[in-house]
Amino acid sequence: MNESRTPDASLQEAAEIAGDRWVLLALGALRDGARRFGDLGADMPGIAPNILIDRLRRMERHGLITSSPYSQRPRRYVYDLTESGRELATVLPALAGWAARRAGREPLTHAACGTPLQVQLWCPSCLTIVESPAHHEHGPGAELRWL
Repeated sequence: MNESRTPDASLQEAAEIAGDRWVLLALGALRDGARRFGDLGADMPGIAPNILIDRLRRMERHGLITSSPYSQRPRRYVYDLTESGRELATVLPALAGWAARRAGREPLTHAACGTPLQVQLWCPSCLTIVESPAHHEHGPGAELRWL
């Protein structure tokens, strides 16, 4: 395995890109589709406009979102997740469930039967659920994805 791509290095890279509460909340606000700046601010109470601008620019630099102007005067943008941003947003329910359990609240549940939902890693090549990703190579054909 390439030493610069060990799981610990990958986790550090992920933390550098998404390890900010405002980035995670912005990802969550964009999961259901494109949003305007004011709508994002309203969905993220407590964030100052300058901080929101900074996080949106950072997310765009990292390829998590795109911005498209919808007004030229004044210049205003609509923001949307890229494929990479949508992929990252898939871990948000797992984080929210973890936080809910820590706080003694109900995690996300299946609407049809009320059973708490679980997140599992699996290999799409051999359709095997992976218990501990630390013991597996991260190469082609053994990609780990959330179910």
